[in-house]
Amino acid sequence: MTTPDTPQRPGPRYRVRQADVPAYQPANHHHTFNQRLIGPETVGARQMEMLIGTLHKGGGALPHAHPGIEQSCYLLEGTAQVTVGDESFEMVPGDTCFFPADVMHVFSVTSETPVKLLVIYSPPYGESPDKVIRPA
Repeated sequence: MTTPDTPQRPGPRYRVRQADVPAYQPANHHHTFNQRLIGPETVGARQMEMLIGTLHKGGGALPHAHPGIEQSCYLLEGTAQVTVGDESFEMVPGDTCFFPADVMHVFSVTSETPVKLLVIYSPPYGESPDKVIRPA
């Protein structure tokens, strides 16, 4: 069953192959490339968004918050230093972190190898490179 918002694209409507999804560099991030796998434009999702992030050595985000949007990250490869509000910690593969809505956070690559990161936003962020969220 499709909804009016489900995109019409070749192949199964609800399967997305990473190789078919274009990468973009998010605002407020450096050496970072994201691919939006699940979202309104891929499968018609309305309540969540999932992407794969690849952050190269020296990559990460400037301090920022997502107004009204929660974010979780599952680290697949590499290591990172994370600060959420006043809490800081190191992440290794298999770790998950949570960024509450409206809370300042920073994510920085600490490994020599790239970080691969599964990111989930709820509700969908719909981030694009032209959306810049300034630090508070």
